Amino acid sequence: MCSERSDFTGQCLCGAVRFSGAFADQPFHMCHCGQCRRWSGHYWSGFEADGLRIEGGDALRWFRSSPEAERGFCQHCGSSLFWRLVGADRVSVSPGALELPTGLRPAGHIFVADKGDYYDIADGLPQYAQDKTE
Repeated sequence: MCSERSDFTGQCLCGAVRFSGAFADQPFHMCHCGQCRRWSGHYWSGFEADGLRIEGGDALRWFRSSPEAERGFCQHCGSSLFWRLVGADRVSVSPGALELPTGLRPAGHIFVADKGDYYDIADGLPQYAQDKTE
């Protein structure tokens, strides 16, 4: 499953966790749920990666934030880097940790019913009260 092609590279704030991989051909959404707000300090988004390669795995820690999901972060600087379903091979990567330019464009917003009351969403992208399937 590891690709020789590297469409993106990224790292945490301190550089202890570095990663690369290929963009999966899937849209990504910005999540405004309470867990993502607390974890990131605002909202969080992640795109699915193919062939994700991680260097500095000894600095990477996973936090099980719910029975279904866990979040990956750097134990040294605290950067929020990854999200995955428990037991899944697929990992979502934070676009904010990528080297620029990314070429990414989000498809919309999810869990906007839970968004912070201190901002408005005015970018014209679709907004879903909960998940994008609802």
